[in-house]
Amino acid sequence: MTSSPERVMIVVGAPPENVTAVLDAISGAGGGIVGDYTHCAFANPGEGRFKPSAEAHPHVGDRETINRVPEVRIETFCERRLAKQVAQAIRAAHPYEEPVIYIVPLLSEDDL
Repeated sequence: MTSSPERVMIVVGAPPENVTAVLDAISGAGGGIVGDYTHCAFANPGEGRFKPSAEAHPHVGDRETINRVPEVRIETFCERRLAKQVAQAIRAAHPYEEPVIYIVPLLSEDDL
């Protein structure tokens, strides 16, 4: 029996100073909600690495150089039907020119 997952996990990295704005955007679009709780997420500090091309307009870092910057990995979730609008809200609130957003289908216990 094949089922279509009803929820997805959304993962994105953001500069530490922008985490609250990104979480607010996610919540405002219907993500990270469990019952009477909003802004539900796991946030873990780490290091982002990237090399912008000569044509890029990076928020931080230098073009044509490998950059290493502090980031916070935000993991949250939403109903599958809301995933596109949550991703759009993240892009609108995120300072990066090209934020990487992972959207991963989630299984429930009933799917096992």
